[in-house]
Amino acid sequence: MYITQAKAASDMTVHDDSKLKFFELKAKRTYRFIVFKIEEKQKQVVVEKVGEPTTGFEDFIASLPANECRYAFCDFDFVTEENYQKSRIFFVVWSPDKGQKFR
Repeated sequence: MYITQAKAASDMTVHDDSKLKFFELKAKRTYRFIVFKIEEKQKQVVVEKVGEPTTGFEDFIASLPANECRYAFCDFDFVTEENYQKSRIFFVVWSPDKGQKFR
């Protein structure tokens, strides 16, 4: 899922709020994470949950459903071997292995 692309070959669109939330995370670090889901009937990628900047990685993991796929961006803080504080935004494709079948 490339968030700035408005429409894919499958006629799936990215809701404007989804794009706005991503740019807020990227430019302003407004959120710690954003979890997206696909609304099949609307054929749109929508925001399911956002994590406030004070939330941790455990909160991000807890926001992912046990039996459904999701997409997410996570702003992850870490310390390098040289003891520098860093932050990177990761794109996550969540696909739990619970014996589910994909169409």
